[in-house]
Amino acid sequence: MYLRHFSLRELPFSITPDPAFFYPHEGAQAALNTLLIALRSGEGFLKIVGEVGCGKTLLCRQLLRNLQDEFVTAYIPNPDMGPDDLLMALARELDIELVPPLSRHQVLSSLQEGLLRHAEAGRPVLVCIDEAQATRMATLESLRLLSNLETEKRKLLQIVLFGQPELDEILARPQIRQLLQRITFSEYLGGMRPERVGPYLAHRLAVAAEDGLTDIRVFEPAAAASLALYSRGVPRLVNVLAHKCLLLAFGENTHRVLVRHVELAAADTPGVQMPRPRWWRRLPGLRPVQRKSQAGEMS
Repeated sequence: MYLRHFSLRELPFSITPDPAFFYPHEGAQAALNTLLIALRSGEGFLKIVGEVGCGKTLLCRQLLRNLQDEFVTAYIPNPDMGPDDLLMALARELDIELVPPLSRHQVLSSLQEGLLRHAEAGRPVLVCIDEAQATRMATLESLRLLSNLETEKRKLLQIVLFGQPELDEILARPQIRQLLQRITFSEYLGGMRPERVGPYLAHRLAVAAEDGLTDIRVFEPAAAASLALYSRGVPRLVNVLAHKCLLLAFGENTHRVLVRHVELAAADTPGVQMPRPRWWRRLPGLRPVQRKSQAGEMS
């Protein structure tokens, strides 16, 4: 690969969500601040919604990393399971022992006892559910019932849902309106602003660089601007395109990424929206041409 060529110790643009590479652009930092303040205030239900590839999982892991010394945490990466399976998954994540034979009542009782022990020890419990739009209706109702567990002072369990925009559609259904009413804070996570893409690229290169490397200006300013245009600021697309650009530069034995590298990478990447130039609509020859039908009418 190109690691030695660019003096890197690891791949800077992997799409694996690694908190070490978390970049606090405006949207991500605002969402993280909201979560930290709300959770430390004892709010029970929170929600983060964002489009595919905008960094919800990375934000989730950064949140868990920030709170690991303050909270007992559980992470559910795939909530596509029934209510009973979710309860047992939470018990495992929270190291709550379940003694067979297991029934729903026994699992709930064990969970409540374990949560009470944490509360008595002054340890708040946080559950982060990723890809929450895949959660079944019955399982969402089970989560709502879990959120009812509380002492006289605070909730025994705080829950953050991370999901795609479909999550909002699910929560708007009348049959789970009680859950929607319990969500006290909600944030939308979108792509980066175009001017943040260049610093984002430099940040990831700096994190991945070998010790002592000071030159991380691999992407020319025009290339970074072009990459922002093609990716629309979506971090996952930025990473995919940037990785391909480094491969192209390495293949040419150059240490700078140029606009033409970005254009080649974009042409080779599904999901990239190829932008039209600004003058496109001003050219008369590119306007739709009306044709006469056989009946002589305009079609």
